Amino acid sequence: MSQAIHTALPKTMRAIGYTASLPIDNPQALQDLTLPLPSLKPHDLLVKISAIAANPVDYKIRQNRPGRAEKPEILGWDAVGTVVATGDAVTLFQTGDQVFYAGALDRPGANSEFHAVDERLVGLKPNTLSAAEAAALPLTAITAWELLFDRLQLDQPATTPATYRQKVLLISGAAGGVGSIMVQLAKCRSNAIVIGTASRPESQDWVKALGADYVINHQLPLAEELTRIGIKEVSHIASLVDTAAYYDQFIAALAPQGKLALIDDPKTALDIRPLKLKSLSLHWELMFTRSLFQTPDQQQQHQLLTEVAKLVDSGQLKSTVGQQLGAINAANLRRAHALLEQGQVMGKLVLAGFTGATPQ
Repeated sequence: MSQAIHTALPKTMRAIGYTASLPIDNPQALQDLTLPLPSLKPHDLLVKISAIAANPVDYKIRQNRPGRAEKPEILGWDAVGTVVATGDAVTLFQTGDQVFYAGALDRPGANSEFHAVDERLVGLKPNTLSAAEAAALPLTAITAWELLFDRLQLDQPATTPATYRQKVLLISGAAGGVGSIMVQLAKCRSNAIVIGTASRPESQDWVKALGADYVINHQLPLAEELTRIGIKEVSHIASLVDTAAYYDQFIAALAPQGKLALIDDPKTALDIRPLKLKSLSLHWELMFTRSLFQTPDQQQQHQLLTEVAKLVDSGQLKSTVGQQLGAINAANLRRAHALLEQGQVMGKLVLAGFTGATPQ
């Protein structure tokens, strides 16, 4: 960070974090804090945050990663803001750029007034969206994209007789944050028939509006629901919630040489032996893998988000905001965590703007 830019910034910033893992109904579960501005690594951007979104990963980390009084934990892996300073090695962005990103799991999150993030994980914000609308996209778009196209290879052309058939994608839990963008990406970047699962009338309507060809009820037997819509078998399954509960049904529904991918953490171990008879493949997706291991291709997330922004600005993708919960503060983030823990959220929960004056 150059000295000229650094001296123009405040010495401290507002942030929301915790120092102990507590139930979300405890006022200390997430607290309003004042912290020093982060220092920058060579490839880092310093971003002044204007909007964030909450994700299930936030409350899972809050419940399982103990905080410390001397070093509060700062969550938040969806952010939109303005670049106000850059590290010495930055080449992709400049100050003044409006950006969106999810960031890295092993660094402090973006629930703060200023945030340091590696430029290789960042994209320019879609021009046609507000900050709050754009904040709904990064983590879920990266997760959905990597699962569909890196893991399941849904957009790859047919190369064997087994893949000549019509691709049929089942998205289990399609009304949530990842499912909401996954339905859209599958429709605009593949020729697959897309089936989403949702149980409540309002969530079924949401998935239909996002473009799914069919919506079925995951509270009913999967085989019966597929028969009802005239589908004999599916070629790809994206399991976003409760994989263990549906695992046997997924195996039965998959065509030979089909692919199953998941993002959740089943509480019981998955037995892979039943996959052998059909030569099924199993894939796990974690969008933080590239940043956690500093993989040579981590800049793919910059390119991915750049493509997502283009799809948004061309009208092929829309924001998946479910609710806007107000300003960025501890009370509103506690509310977001509580809603996520209930497991009934459609789309994404977003917050925008900090209240009060910037600390000096």
